[in-house]
Amino acid sequence: MVIGSGPKLGFDYVIVGAGSAGCIVASLLSENQDCQVLLLEAGGWDSNFWMRLPVGYYRLFSNSEVMVQFPLQPDVATDERVLSWPRGRTVGGSGSVNGLVYVRGQPQDYDDWERLGATGWNHGSLQTHFGALEDPERGIAVSDLRFRNSAVDDWLNSAEAIGLPRQSNMTEVAGAGVGAYQLNVGARWRSSSARAFLHPARHRKNLTVLTGARVRKIVLEGRRATGVHFSVRGQSREVIAAREVILCAGAIETPQLLQVSGLGPAQVLKAAGVALVQEMPGVGRNLQDHLQVRLISKLKRQTSLNAKVRNPVSLARMGWDWLTKGTGPLTVGAIQVGGAASSSRAEGSRPDLQLYAMPLSIERAGEPLHGFSGFTAGVWQCRPQSRGEILIHSENVDDKPTIRPGYLGTQADLDTLVEGLELLREIQSNSPFSRNVDAEYLPGAGVASRGEMIDYIRRTASTIYHCCGSCRMGTDDQAVVDPQLRVHGIDGLRVIDASVMPQIVSANTNAATMMIAMKGAEMIRKGG
Repeated sequence: MVIGSGPKLGFDYVIVGAGSAGCIVASLLSENQDCQVLLLEAGGWDSNFWMRLPVGYYRLFSNSEVMVQFPLQPDVATDERVLSWPRGRTVGGSGSVNGLVYVRGQPQDYDDWERLGATGWNHGSLQTHFGALEDPERGIAVSDLRFRNSAVDDWLNSAEAIGLPRQSNMTEVAGAGVGAYQLNVGARWRSSSARAFLHPARHRKNLTVLTGARVRKIVLEGRRATGVHFSVRGQSREVIAAREVILCAGAIETPQLLQVSGLGPAQVLKAAGVALVQEMPGVGRNLQDHLQVRLISKLKRQTSLNAKVRNPVSLARMGWDWLTKGTGPLTVGAIQVGGAASSSRAEGSRPDLQLYAMPLSIERAGEPLHGFSGFTAGVWQCRPQSRGEILIHSENVDDKPTIRPGYLGTQADLDTLVEGLELLREIQSNSPFSRNVDAEYLPGAGVASRGEMIDYIRRTASTIYHCCGSCRMGTDDQAVVDPQLRVHGIDGLRVIDASVMPQIVSANTNAATMMIAMKGAEMIRKGG
């Protein structure tokens, strides 16, 4: 179906955002041939070669055609630096440009969700949805690591030597341990929700996917969502949703869209010049992210990928291995191995530190690899106590919202990261990894005392791209959606994306986001 310039068009479901969640929701709802589904995406199709090649993620961070940068408010906690959150603006969303790591999180994460008011979202109840997501016939491809590096193996052995047990499957681990991560990679290419779910459904006559479509406001008639206003190729359009408007725009743009439509904190909307439809103080609040701190080592031998990517012979061999066997460095994601560990603040045997390691090094994402043979290890706090907020300052969705991430807002968060940095140093000072190290590049020998480590964290810690929680589900007066993901007080409006998480999962968030889409679509199909 082509959307022209005529009268308003009507669909049963209008889905805003073709990201990790939206692609799944559109595919599953359109299986019912009796309903018409419209999927609106502000970006273009996921046709870029670097999106498909697994290792290509590193070429996408600075590509403004497929990524949009959301600046964060400077904060003393992060040394007043101007940080930003990059998000994918393309079919598949950030799932088409991310580092491909597939981790469900800790089982206890989802039991926490139910304890926080998300009835029916406990770990046991979600296994069927994860299983359907990972179905080898029609779901996301989840595969084992196909490239090993001697320095990485030594890192794992050193972690095991200090008491972190080796795990054979890192997809869902309840306790401490280290091992190789699984990735969203098929035979040779990235497996995103767009590729696994949306592309196979594109032929359906009842599914319309419109790219380059910027949604500007939800149409509300009283306390019911009846459609959306959007623009495409400079033209304004309105579309009617007979059953539901479903927001899958992500943890940043979903709360922004709710707020510009009159749903949010009253004083914030008033200051932005937006007429209040319903006071919803929780919209844009409860924002969470993982903050990572890195340790970079210079290696004695040229075993790092830093050196290999500059060697034409090595590059040719990488390409041959990928083409003929689907193996080698071109199949890797942002993180190859890692694990979970406990700080002194951990509750019982449940880890509160997530670790990773990779045989390469850069100053920051999107920049060239270092000229020396480098190795990077990193750590983040699994469940930070700090909370941030996303608030509009204008009724125009093209004006990026004010984002205060709230990093290191509690002493416990800072103390946990300090212990995490100490743990990385302990691993890397032990044999067999220590025999690889020529010198610690970052933070370096000059950072030794607790105060110096705190200063290093404030100066260098960065996002690991896991923002979520800004429209959390629950039943209290701060919750935005109920456990069926319906917006409180508004009929015909639902949110299905990472913004609904009551609490951030302990590891990478993409698997959890896609699971939310699987469960959300099922609830709609069952009339929930």
